[in-house]
Amino acid sequence: MARNAGWVMAGTGTGIIMQGFTFVLLARLLGPREYGIYVAAFALAMIASQYSALGSGTVLLRYVSIDRSKFAPYWGSVLLTLLTVGTLLIGGITLLGRKALKPESANLIVFAGIANCFFQQLAVEAGRVFQAFQKLKLTALVNAVTHAARLIAVGVLFVIERHSTARQWSIMSVIVSGITALLAFGLVSFQIGMPRVSISNWIGNISEGLGFAFAGSTTAVYNDLDKTMLGHYGMDRANGIYTMAYRIVDIATTPISSIQAAAIPKFFQRGKESLSSAAELSNKLLARVVTVGAAVALGMFLAAPLLPKVLGHGFQDSVEALRWLCWIPIFRGIHLINGCALTGSGLQNYRTAAQVVASVFNFLLNLYLIPVHGWHGAAWSSLLTDGGLALLNAVILHLLLKVRDREEALVLD
Repeated sequence: MARNAGWVMAGTGTGIIMQGFTFVLLARLLGPREYGIYVAAFALAMIASQYSALGSGTVLLRYVSIDRSKFAPYWGSVLLTLLTVGTLLIGGITLLGRKALKPESANLIVFAGIANCFFQQLAVEAGRVFQAFQKLKLTALVNAVTHAARLIAVGVLFVIERHSTARQWSIMSVIVSGITALLAFGLVSFQIGMPRVSISNWIGNISEGLGFAFAGSTTAVYNDLDKTMLGHYGMDRANGIYTMAYRIVDIATTPISSIQAAAIPKFFQRGKESLSSAAELSNKLLARVVTVGAAVALGMFLAAPLLPKVLGHGFQDSVEALRWLCWIPIFRGIHLINGCALTGSGLQNYRTAAQVVASVFNFLLNLYLIPVHGWHGAAWSSLLTDGGLALLNAVILHLLLKVRDREEALVLD
């Protein structure tokens, strides 16, 4: 597991460097307002994209991690779901975007849908295949290629245009996402094997997959809904400032995500034994992710004044935004690791319930805070949501362990 986490970190470490250059160039290419217009559309598409595969990739990860001979039909189900559901989602959010967003962002929603609901999800599901086979170096390779392609694309636009519109970058994002998705599919075909479509397998796993998809959508809601709402209220510049800081937090959380990515197959294996075994693994990992999260938070807090010097003076307010948001990696690490213990033990419904509570809480906070306080309200809402979810997952896992221990004691008696 440590070796796999190392591979993910190696790939994502390279990705972090490339993402850093990408964000610098993109910030200077678009500026706060155009970046805010772009983000509002892509945040809405990101929420919808969690249903593109209907959770079939996580179902693949669960069962193929235990029995690799099941790969072909499960991979075929993933691709069939992406093709059908992804297409429907693109049409649906295109119609929704016209009512939910300002015209500048609504005009970009079809590009956002194609990039996020189909191409990006194909690359994500390819990464899950490599997770199932514990070939995390290939997952890292897919991520690195994706970041490299985005960096090249924004670099080309920066050299040619110096200043681009949100629409130009949206079109370029579709092209980049399409190229990386095809490369990821080809890598799976070459390294693992070809898919096999089994209608019975596809239908039989829809209900379980929907549970995973719903859980993923709740995560996307409390991570991205604030960007869509800022766009809805026409706060494009504030959206650009806030989202730039939030993306830096996402990048800085990569070490924690790497530990989670390497650990999830182990959680499924431990969870098959017992909840106690999965919880034992989560306890070992929690000390590591909290330590890493605290170090990352301190680093972002101290480095925040560098943002306007690197991104441009238009992002001066991102300094304050980053200092508000820098504590999220600590909370995120706690709720991710405890959540993985629940998922690996077949208790995804409890994790999903916690995420639903977090999503509703986040929406209500944003509904009240954003119109009054702008991006400050979005930042307060994010901190309270991630912190609350960290506490909720820990409490749920603790209570379920007590229930299981009591049941085992009764059996022994």
